[in-house]
Amino acid sequence: MLPLLASLAAIGASVAPAAGAHSTGTPSQISWVRSAAGRFLGAELQRNAAGVCSILNAPMRKSYRNRSCEQRWSARLATLLRSRTARSELHADNRAVSSATVEVHGSQATIALPHPLLNGSSRFLWSENCWMLEG
Repeated sequence: MLPLLASLAAIGASVAPAAGAHSTGTPSQISWVRSAAGRFLGAELQRNAAGVCSILNAPMRKSYRNRSCEQRWSARLATLLRSRTARSELHADNRAVSSATVEVHGSQATIALPHPLLNGSSRFLWSENCWMLEG
């Protein structure tokens, strides 16, 4: 009986941080971040490069090597969505957005999704009077 209790206590301790995790920030801020993440993922899944670019912060939307943001993302999405794994990860993130933990600290915010949105992170910046994804 004692080993069983010890095992249950260890399991409870290992899941407690996840179960006890909660979002920080105002309800409006949390909603905005979730909305931006959902729109970004939706645009990716729909192969909507212009929609993806509308969520990126200004420096990431600039033309680079004579290619617009939309041109770069159109090519990136074509490659990304060929992968069954990538599509599966995008769908998993999309399902997780509504309940994901959001942490807002000043003009920075993160959302805890199963897979990072961009360049290994899911970080947003309050810019242009809305939350914009930054890389």
